[in-house]
Amino acid sequence: MKSRITTLTTMLALLFIATTLAVEAQQAGNVPRIGFLTQRSGPGAREEAFRQGLRDLGYVLEGDIVVEYRYTAGRLDREREAAAELVRLKVEVLVTGGPTSTRSAKEATNTIPIVMAQDSDPVGNGFVASLARPGGNITGLSALYTEINGKRLELLKEIVPRLSRVAVLGTANEPGNARAMRETELAAEALGVQLQYLDARGPKDVETAFRAASQGRADAVLMLVGIGPRLDRGQLAALAIKNRLPVMHPQSEPVEAGGLMSYGVSVTDLSRRAAIYVDKILKGAKPADLPVEQPTKLELVINLKAAKAIGLTIPPSVLVRADQVIE
Repeated sequence: MKSRITTLTTMLALLFIATTLAVEAQQAGNVPRIGFLTQRSGPGAREEAFRQGLRDLGYVLEGDIVVEYRYTAGRLDREREAAAELVRLKVEVLVTGGPTSTRSAKEATNTIPIVMAQDSDPVGNGFVASLARPGGNITGLSALYTEINGKRLELLKEIVPRLSRVAVLGTANEPGNARAMRETELAAEALGVQLQYLDARGPKDVETAFRAASQGRADAVLMLVGIGPRLDRGQLAALAIKNRLPVMHPQSEPVEAGGLMSYGVSVTDLSRRAAIYVDKILKGAKPADLPVEQPTKLELVINLKAAKAIGLTIPPSVLVRADQVIE
């Protein structure tokens, strides 16, 4: 009798284990998989902000949602391969970290929903039909980069009153930069400033560009969006000090790493808010019906250590407007 009870107990235990494994396998198969494609070299504050956004919405990472990250270090060939790879993995949603990543994702799929964590000009770049009605498989957040380049130039004029010539450093084939240059040219004309455009497609071009800016007697440098993720921020700060050139960045990360100043949206906040779009899509919303969100707050970040290193005094009238001052 005891032997029968033992056998029955063993059978029930095995049945329980088998059932549990089957349930777990079924649940694992239903875990949403998100692709995150970015030109950056590795994980940082933006990716952590996205993860935090998912946590805030109640998701357990690597539990009831999985994020597949692909970092391409600014290599377009690798980016296209990574986009195709994520499509082959059949991710439910593709999150993109910038315009070139969005373009690669768009080329890879017209069915998988794509969420732009940030984009300089979603309509002008051909990613959506309109901000209110995207109309395809792409939606997300606009970063207003092109629209506020004029304001960045105005801020440079405030901190460098003698400003007459500005070197604009960017990448010619970066989505949105053609429009950004037009906006910058309009502001430059109004301010009586001459522009010197310098094309830099990677780290090797940056030192050459700064040398050209110095030789061209530039009074300051205006960085366009796109090239930043490919550069060593320490290198940028060192070149600015070496050439004694004030540099305006579109994002705060280079300033936190020793750059002078930035004016723009918080990219970490945009990454966090991208999680909201992912959540809505996983719950059945269609990208075509989700309006592209525009930022409501812009932030000015100033690094006084960098200012001191190039012998620049930031006027109190500008400092008082800064959202963050690094001392």
